[in-house]
Amino acid sequence: MSGRWEASGGRRAAVRRRGLLARVCAGCLTVLAAAPGAAQSARPQVHLVATGGTIASTNYYSGEPGKVGVEALVAAVPSLDSLALVSAEQFANVASSAVTPAMWLALARGIADTLRARPALSGVVVTHGTDTMEETAYFLDLAVADPRPVVVTGAMRPADGVGIDGPANLRNAVRLAAAPAARGRGAMIVMNDEILAARDASKTHTVRPSAFAAPSRGDLGVADPEGIVFHRAARRAPTFDLAAVRALPRVDIVTSYAGADGVEVDALVAAGAKGIVVAATGRGSIPPRQREAVRRAAAKGVVVVVGSRTGAGSVAVRDRTRRPGDPPTVGSGDLTPPKARVLLMLALTRTADPAAVAGIFEAHQ
Repeated sequence: MSGRWEASGGRRAAVRRRGLLARVCAGCLTVLAAAPGAAQSARPQVHLVATGGTIASTNYYSGEPGKVGVEALVAAVPSLDSLALVSAEQFANVASSAVTPAMWLALARGIADTLRARPALSGVVVTHGTDTMEETAYFLDLAVADPRPVVVTGAMRPADGVGIDGPANLRNAVRLAAAPAARGRGAMIVMNDEILAARDASKTHTVRPSAFAAPSRGDLGVADPEGIVFHRAARRAPTFDLAAVRALPRVDIVTSYAGADGVEVDALVAAGAKGIVVAATGRGSIPPRQREAVRRAAAKGVVVVVGSRTGAGSVAVRDRTRRPGDPPTVGSGDLTPPKARVLLMLALTRTADPAAVAGIFEAHQ
């Protein structure tokens, strides 16, 4: 469709997409309104946004992978029409490793516009590659203020594979987006029947269908055959108003390891990084030479957040043991380094003061 994101000229396509959104959604409503019968009109309405990924891939391991569009994704789940009236759009069709912060902005704005234009919608489903799914989902959680759910899903096996998981995941995503109990919970990921808060979810395996987990906080709920079941009450952190934001600030991640020096940190500062997340050892330990580079970065106004490379546990947002002369870093709490990067990018649209950034991180624990 003419509003989709293209690999080249993506920013122009995003602008065209926002301009076309009202007409696209109006067309969706026309199709839905034409469906006859009270039973059909009583079904919840769900909008599907396809971005690509393994769920939309074929010949995945051949070296010459193919792609399928959103129409094929919907057709692969014939029972969808018994769950909801589903409208769909093709935002992009790329591997999630090709997704960029500029695409996050366009996607979040497109979803917000769709929800605003269609008050009857129960929620939105986004199909996405799994490699960076947790980052996109968390960005949407922080950027889409509407209380209706945004559900992100995908597949660990390609569309033409054996024992594929994509259709089941998509079916569960539509069920979740249509569920009244999903309101007020922000963005969620559903994979392998498990419902995870976007904030808490991480990909923990390279190939298994059960690749996603929430190591620190556990699942939000499950998509059981009988219905959607939540394990805890709805809770949502504050969102960010991005109406005036044209581009997100550059934030990079560096990893600590035995013998790490400051070359990478210095290079990223020289490249224009406004923030750096350190995936430190243990509970925030940074090797001496790398720490000196962090000090230099902080002295130049770069905001540094320290997380842990362990995959679970927390780094205190405000380090009460900081000694005189230590760089003014901010702890990530229990956010993983990729999630801390997303939050820092958005925090920097408001402030570059480390103390104020720490307050934002505390509000999102």
